[in-house]
Amino acid sequence: MGTSDEAGGQNRAGDEPEEASTSGDGETTVTEEGSELERSIGLTGGLSIGIGTMIGAGIFVFPGLAAGDAGPAAAASFAIGAVIALLVALPASELATAMPKSGGGYYYISRALGTLPGAVVGISIWLGLVFATAFYLVSFGSYAAALLSEAGVNVAGLPIVGTLALLFGVVLTVVNLVGTENAAKLQNYVVGLLLTILVVFLSYGGLDVLGVFGSESTPEQFLPFGVMPVFTTAALVFTSYLGFAQVATVAGDIKDPGRNLPLAMVGSVLTVAVLYVATIFVATSAFGSGRLATFGETAMVEVARAFVGDAGAMAILLGGLLATVSSANASVLSTSRAVFAVSKDALLPTMASRVNLQYGTPHIALSMAGGPVLVLVAFGRVEVLAEVASFLHLVMYGLMCVALIAMRRDEPEWYDPDFQVPAHRAVAGTGAVASFGLIAFMQRESQIIGVAIMIAAAGWYKYYAGDVRLKGAL
Repeated sequence: MGTSDEAGGQNRAGDEPEEASTSGDGETTVTEEGSELERSIGLTGGLSIGIGTMIGAGIFVFPGLAAGDAGPAAAASFAIGAVIALLVALPASELATAMPKSGGGYYYISRALGTLPGAVVGISIWLGLVFATAFYLVSFGSYAAALLSEAGVNVAGLPIVGTLALLFGVVLTVVNLVGTENAAKLQNYVVGLLLTILVVFLSYGGLDVLGVFGSESTPEQFLPFGVMPVFTTAALVFTSYLGFAQVATVAGDIKDPGRNLPLAMVGSVLTVAVLYVATIFVATSAFGSGRLATFGETAMVEVARAFVGDAGAMAILLGGLLATVSSANASVLSTSRAVFAVSKDALLPTMASRVNLQYGTPHIALSMAGGPVLVLVAFGRVEVLAEVASFLHLVMYGLMCVALIAMRRDEPEWYDPDFQVPAHRAVAGTGAVASFGLIAFMQRESQIIGVAIMIAAAGWYKYYAGDVRLKGAL
């Protein structure tokens, strides 16, 4: 078995396990000395985090934007994203069952590849999740403003989108502060209602398109703009698949992680992939991609209005509001866990790893998650926010795949996953190439911002935490 140094890197795990106390049922509880988090999220909660994060942008924000770029072939863009997500979700599931700790990709990469790559990923993914959360909150503001307008409230000329986004960002941070279980319950209720609305809408819309209720729609040319826009659109909409990684980031809160982590990650990707493809099919059949693109971020509202009138529009506006709430809520939770994990390794000030003993939540890490989000909400450019988040996640995904190959090669004594990826070299290798390759199709501005964040993270590591040695993995 390889030691931490034999695993080919500096300052890796393998010294000695971290200590944690357990409750009578074997779940980790909060201790002031160990700063551990209580395992209070079950399989349903894990699926809700994954599905709730992903379902928001993919269905309620991107259809109009994606159809304008790729036409009906936007469905293929979502399918490409799903394949890449699955290629990463499988290696992530193995790593998560071996190291069920808060921090997700940061934790696995730092233990497998060393502190420098870990620090770059950890700090970058903290900021990447901040970009993603800001994207979800801006979208929430757009849907809230549209819902008020639909209800007859005159919001013209008012800065309603930014104001509501900022206000709800504060609310979600407070909800997560007063208990992870409260945030998980909110997520379960929101996602349950959201899925009900979506299944009814997509079922009705699909039957309408097929001519069961109305006249059958004649589909337009599948690739009106050629093949290349399919891949550039895949890079844009990949933000829709960040949710499974959020499950890994909160692994320290998951009950029975050996069973629940793989089921939650893979199950959430498969569920939303089906919903995304069905949504693009229904939306482009209802209007055609050109007209759909003119509706922008609230295109699905007009699709619902075309099917069942104003009542349908109101239902989808409510669904969009719920979707962006669930996405933002899960992202705030995940961002705080990323900060918590990096801080516990002293790559950020260690005060951020303090746990509030009353609520069992990392209160300082939550403020470091919520604070920067409120700044970015004012930026408001949803496509750039989405792509920067995707860029930083894709880097982490590629390195997680490399981390799995490194772990299997070196086999440290503590590495004992409950789930193992079949043909791991082929799966992880393809996942790494696909993740890094998708970055090439992003906007130049998003690439520049993403690279700048990674360089800044490396600089922080060099001048603040270059001599840090990590504790054991377990």
